[in-house]
This record gives sequence, structure tokens and C-alpha cells, in this order.
Amino acid sequence: MKTENVKAQMRKGVLEYCTLSILSKGAAYASDIIKELKTAELIVVEGTLYPLLTRQKNAGLLSYRWEESTQGPPRKYYILTDKGTSALDELDKSWNNLTQSVNKIRTSNN
Repeated sequence: MKTENVKAQMRKGVLEYCTLSILSKGAAYASDIIKELKTAELIVVEGTLYPLLTRQKNAGLLSYRWEESTQGPPRKYYILTDKGTSALDELDKSWNNLTQSVNKIRTSNN
């Protein structure tokens, strides 16, 4: 088994959840989201994040607003919608159930 592939798939699987979690703290510019994901060691490049943000926006989980920037063109700030907040609540429950299940398996004495 190639553990690098498994680890990459695990990170990919939680990326949407983590993105919603980041945005639950407030509006964020894409590069700020990338920075937070990198800090958490969920390596992400813009080419990965932008399609995800577009999918979440099209699903009604996010909206955005444009803000003028003193350092170049206007910036798009992403915001969690009410639907996004509800989806995050569901994902929180699923995450908690999943981690409990995995921990049971990892700590059980067979």
C-alpha cells in the first residue's frame, strides 16, 4: 500500500469541511484560506481551492463580496451562508461520529 496516496485522499476528503470551518469564523480572502490550510498542514494550492470554493458557492453554501484593495485589484471575500452553516453543523456531527468510530477500532482489544 502506498501510504502517501492514502494520506492525500484523507486530506482531500476533509478539505471541504475545513474550508467551511475556516469561513465559519468570518469572511476570508482565498489566500487567507490557503494560508490557514497550509498552517494546519493540509497542503493546498490555489488550483485546488478555487474549484472547491466554486462548487460550494454553486451549492449555496458560500457567497462572496468584492472589496477594494490598496495592493492591486479588488479582492473576493468568501462568506458562509445560512445553508453553509447548516451543512457545517451536519459535517461536525458526521466528523464526531467518524472519529469516535475510528477511535473505537484503533483502541479495541481483539
